[in-house]
Amino acid sequence: MAIEYRINLDDDHEFSYRIEIDRDYDRERAAIAPKWTRLEYQQCSNCPLRREAFPHCPAAVDLHRVIEDFHGLPAFKRAMVWVRTPEREYAKTVGLEEGLRALLGVIMATSACPILNRLKPMAHQHLPFASHQEFTLRTVSLYLARQYFNMREGRHADWELKGLVRLFQQLQLVNQAFWQRIHDTCEGDSNLKAFLTFFSMASSMTYSLETQLQKIRPLVMSAGEGFD
Repeated sequence: MAIEYRINLDDDHEFSYRIEIDRDYDRERAAIAPKWTRLEYQQCSNCPLRREAFPHCPAAVDLHRVIEDFHGLPAFKRAMVWVRTPEREYAKTVGLEEGLRALLGVIMATSACPILNRLKPMAHQHLPFASHQEFTLRTVSLYLARQYFNMREGRHADWELKGLVRLFQQLQLVNQAFWQRIHDTCEGDSNLKAFLTFFSMASSMTYSLETQLQKIRPLVMSAGEGFD
């Protein structure tokens, strides 16, 4: 299963990417990746990996081509972004920042990073250009579905979403470290802006989950008694 991205800039430059959803740590690619992808370079404070087994950060290795492709390009530059998943296609003219946020997000969620990889179920149902409301609804829905199966199979079910907050606290630490990795290597602002918006969406699930839930409540409850 793969997701394809094609980004066309207004000056006819085109960038194409194919992201395999199920992939392993690529040691050959890691061996020729730039220095900023090494595990100890701005390593996440909560990273569970050891340098002996992973000399390079799996997510950084997967991201470095995209980071280098858009190095120095302004975030406000307009781009036509086309995305194909196994189920459907999407196309939208957006600022480069928004297109990159979607691309970086799916690459990170499918990397061999054991923390980011916990977002992989969302990557299987990839929705590019998602709004904050859509991001919250999808995240909470998938988490609660997992709790339902935990309950049915005799495991603890977290209906209060405490585990979801803990997950996003861990993701926030990863995002902060990646922000520093990108900040240290990029001159332009497109990559930085993309990470900043991705970071803000993750932060909202940590600091203001209740606020985000109240925003989606009207949508969820609009069916009235229909689901009772």
